[in-house]
Amino acid sequence: MKISREQVAENRQRILEAAARMFRERGFEDVTVAEVMNAAGLTHGAFYGHFTSKDDLIAQALAHVLTPPADGSAPRLPEDLTEFAALYLSAAHRDAPGGACLFSTLGSEAVRASGEARHTLTLSVQSQIGKFSESAPGETADERRQAATGAWAAMIGAVMLARIVDDPALSDQLLADTKAWLDARNTPAAPTTPVCGPS
Repeated sequence: MKISREQVAENRQRILEAAARMFRERGFEDVTVAEVMNAAGLTHGAFYGHFTSKDDLIAQALAHVLTPPADGSAPRLPEDLTEFAALYLSAAHRDAPGGACLFSTLGSEAVRASGEARHTLTLSVQSQIGKFSESAPGETADERRQAATGAWAAMIGAVMLARIVDDPALSDQLLADTKAWLDARNTPAAPTTPVCGPS
C-alpha cells in the first residue's frame, strides 16, 4: 500500500527524533539501525526508504537537532552568554542527555563521524560562537570572540566532567564552579574612583 507524502515526512521525523535521542543517550556505536526503527515504531526494512546508511542517519539526525524548524515551534535557547550558561550548567541539562547538547553528549565520538556529520557540527560551532560573541565581554571583536569560545568550551567540558564523575556532590560542584567562574568574567568591572582629580 502506497503511503502519502505527508506520512513519509512524518515517518522520517519520527526516525530522526528517535535516532537523535538514542545517539545522545548511548553514543553512535551502541545504537543499531534496528533499535532506532523500533523506537520510531517502524520496520527495519523501511529504513532504506529514508537513508542510505547509518552514517547518513547520523549526519541527518545531527542536522535535525541543530536546525530549528521553519515554523518556529521549537523553544528558543537564549543567545545571551550568561543566560545560556545558567541553563547549560544545570542539573536538568546534565541529567537528561537524550535531549541535551550534542557537543557535551557526543563530542568525543563525533571526531570519528563522517565528513558530512562533522561539517554540520562545524557550521553549528561557528554560528554559536558568533551568537555568543555579541554578548561576551571584551573591547574588540577578537576579545569578544575569544571570550565566547572560552566560555562555551568551559561549559561543554564542565557538563562532560559532571556526567563522568560518580560523586553527585562533585558533579554539582563542577557545574556551580564553572558557572561562578564564567559569571565573574562576564560581569562588567565597576568604574574606579580616581584617587585625585579636579575639585
